[in-house]
Amino acid sequence: MPVPDLETAELMLTGRITTASNATFLGSIGGAVVVYKPIAGEHPLWDFPNGTLAHREVAAYLVSQAFGWNVVPHTWLRDGPMGEGMVQLWQEQDAAQNPVDLVPSDRVAETGWKHVLEGQDENDLLVALIHENSPALRRMAVFDVVVNNADRKGDHILAMADGRRHGVDHGLTFHSEHKLRTVLWGWLGDELTTDELDGIDRVSAGLHGELGRDLADLLSAEEIRSLAARCTRLRVAGRFPAPRGAMPAVPWPLF
Repeated sequence: MPVPDLETAELMLTGRITTASNATFLGSIGGAVVVYKPIAGEHPLWDFPNGTLAHREVAAYLVSQAFGWNVVPHTWLRDGPMGEGMVQLWQEQDAAQNPVDLVPSDRVAETGWKHVLEGQDENDLLVALIHENSPALRRMAVFDVVVNNADRKGDHILAMADGRRHGVDHGLTFHSEHKLRTVLWGWLGDELTTDELDGIDRVSAGLHGELGRDLADLLSAEEIRSLAARCTRLRVAGRFPAPRGAMPAVPWPLF
């Protein structure tokens, strides 16, 4: 059986993901299971230009490819039953793994995971937000700083059975103003590894070549300049940044 052309073969809708804030559908292209988010189904936001979320999702994939870390699953723009939109290959995550979790505060030390913040649950008991301390999740945290991810929720991290970690839902990225909101603050102030610094260098170099040309079709010139500036600041600092500004440092809800 010939392999379908993911950009031109018919996209058939098979269901809807009702928990998403924008219109999000499951579909298939040949035998490939995909997620489809039509631009027509994007709700207007006060701080992001209308009709740009699908483009930002594709831009996030391109930057992920430039890093060389496979953070974002294959994502592209194409026509579909509800018009042009973002299409992404579906990833079957391992339900037994939770890279980000809430645990009783007195159990944080025994997990060996990174502690992010504490709060109270519905029973007024102290709980802590924690996440695993893995190279794959560190890479995602670096990626989020570079793309200025304003919505890294715990459920936007897909744990794969083989240890890989995929990030999804990147519509709120690449704003020219600081918007970083993430649950992955556990490495605050830690030095970046050589691998992480090399990844930033690959993105910076790519902005002067093919990556920059491809992003010009998806983002504004100001957003691309801001992306380059974030790469430079992070490379010079050489360590994970701290939250800054008046806006919340974590998304809500957390999951």
